[in-house]
Amino acid sequence: MPSFVLRRLGSLLVTLLLLSVIVFGITQLLPGNVAQMILGPYVTEETQAALEQRLGLDEPVWRQYLTWLGGFVSGDWGESLRLSQEIRPILLLRLQNSAYLALSSLLGVAVFGIGLGVIAGMRRNRPADHLISIFAFLGISIPAFVSGSLLIIVFAGGVWEMFPGSGYKPPSEDFTGWLTRLILPTITLMLLLLAYVIRMTRSSIIEVLSANYVRTARLKGAPERVVVLHHALRNALLPTVTVIAMNIGWILGSVVIVEEIFAYPGVGSLILFSVNNRDLPLLQATVMLVGVVTGVANLAADLAYVYLNPRIRYR
Repeated sequence: MPSFVLRRLGSLLVTLLLLSVIVFGITQLLPGNVAQMILGPYVTEETQAALEQRLGLDEPVWRQYLTWLGGFVSGDWGESLRLSQEIRPILLLRLQNSAYLALSSLLGVAVFGIGLGVIAGMRRNRPADHLISIFAFLGISIPAFVSGSLLIIVFAGGVWEMFPGSGYKPPSEDFTGWLTRLILPTITLMLLLLAYVIRMTRSSIIEVLSANYVRTARLKGAPERVVVLHHALRNALLPTVTVIAMNIGWILGSVVIVEEIFAYPGVGSLILFSVNNRDLPLLQATVMLVGVVTGVANLAADLAYVYLNPRIRYR
């Protein structure tokens, strides 16, 4: 087990190194000039050259990359070109906001997705299975901007004024306001992921319930609840854990639409801001941080396999 963790950490470091090369290379290929965009209509050859020298843009690309990578590893993520502030506190605050949204969504998906998947698998080809399958297909077929807009119309003033439709409040200032503003974007994200988790759990439960050790447990007279929870569910959750872990990075970095709909200040909207304003240091640091979180989540999923299925041993 320790050797497996070391190998996975090594592969994670190599992956992040390759990601840093790709991120830095792509941002260098973006059209336009950073200095020109910062100076705007007041740009001249002299001011552009002076700004490029101050930002280190006149140095060779490989030296710029090594300087940026060394700063990122050491915790110096540079300064935002548009906001004129250090990137690290801005990004960590946005990451914290996205973590609230991601954790609440993943918790809801884990509870409802696994629960509905187990019910559908145990009642295969029955009305409950068909209803859950219809719900899952509806969730995956409706785009996020449609479901989010519908939730705002129904629950944020159009029909019932139950929750705020946009905005954000820190939990330290107003816990109730923070919680109520988290509900609608959480439901929107859950609808996108529930279908995958429900279908995966249903298929795994059907397969595991037909295994020999499950038949043996039933023949011994074990209650159905014990058979499902203690014998079948742990093995059936292995593919589901993979699906949930792989979507952590997607939730943190690819929910720009959801964050824009609900005016939620997360990492996704920060990526959009940095792209629109050609804020390369902010864009590079944000994408790299999302890559780190995704890699760590996948490593955690591999380790969770051992807990869910003791027969798995990594060497």
